[in-house]
Amino acid sequence: MSSVFIAGPASWNTLVVLDRLPEPVPHMQFAEDSWETVGGTSAGKALSLTALGRSVLLYAMSAEDAPGMRVRSALADAGVPTLWADGEATERHLNLMTRGGERVSLYLASPPPTDGADDATIEAAMRAADALVLDLAAEPLRLLPLAQRTGRPVWIDVHDYDGEEEFHRPFLAVADAVFCNADRLDDPVAFLRSRVAAGASLAVCTLGADGAVAIDSDGDEHRVSAVPVDVVDTNGAGDAFLAGVLDARLSGATVPQALSAGARSASVVLTSRHLHPLLDA
Repeated sequence: MSSVFIAGPASWNTLVVLDRLPEPVPHMQFAEDSWETVGGTSAGKALSLTALGRSVLLYAMSAEDAPGMRVRSALADAGVPTLWADGEATERHLNLMTRGGERVSLYLASPPPTDGADDATIEAAMRAADALVLDLAAEPLRLLPLAQRTGRPVWIDVHDYDGEEEFHRPFLAVADAVFCNADRLDDPVAFLRSRVAAGASLAVCTLGADGAVAIDSDGDEHRVSAVPVDVVDTNGAGDAFLAGVLDARLSGATVPQALSAGARSASVVLTSRHLHPLLDA
C-alpha cells in the first residue's frame, strides 16, 4: 500500500469553550466547557490517515516533559507510527472557541528547528513514502529542500493563509497539492487557480459548512457539500479533510471522488471533541 510521511506539529492543547470570543478590553468571562487533549495539524492528519488504514509515519517534535509524554503516549495508544525528535519544548496551545466554530489559538510554546543531525534518517523515511505532507512549522520549513530532493509529491496545508504572509511562501513554492480554508481569502477560487498556474496539480479550499472547492490540473472547478452531522468540535476537521482526499487520490480516485472522501473523513472528526475519535478512549 502507498504510504505517507508527515512532518509537523503534535501538541498538547487546552480547549476552552466560550459563549463568545473575548473582546480586546479588560473583562471576565465564564467558560462553558474546557478540556485538554492532543493537538497539532500534523497529528490530526496522521490520526485520520491511520483510521483510514493508510500506512503513515509522523515526524514530530516534543520535549521529554509531562505535556510531551502525554502527546507521545496518546498517539502511540491510537496506533500512529511516529518518529520523535527531542525538542527544547513541547508545543502547547490554548484554543478559545465558540459553539459556532469560531476559534482563537494562542501558542504557549513552540519548539525551534533541530540541528539536522538526524536528516539521513528523515530523508530515508521520505524516500520510502509515496507522498509527503509538510505542515507549517519551523522544522518542516527546514526540511523543504530535503523533501524536494526526494522527488516525492509534496502536499501543503496553508490553513487560513491571506495570500500575503512570507512564512507560507516557501511551502507554496514546492507544493504539488495545496490546501487552505477561506477564512482570510477574498476570492478563494482565484487563489486556487493561481496555485495551479504556479505548478500545483491540485488546489483545494475548505468552506466550512459549505463544503469545499477545488481546481484540478486542467483548470476544472469541482465542489463538494459538507456531510451533515451533529458538530461537537471543529478542531481537526480541515486536517481530516486533507487526509481523506490524500488517501483517496493514492488509491486512484478522481478529484470529485477524493473530495467526497475528504468530506466523509472530516465528518467523522466533527463528532469528537478530540482530533479524532481514535483518541476518545
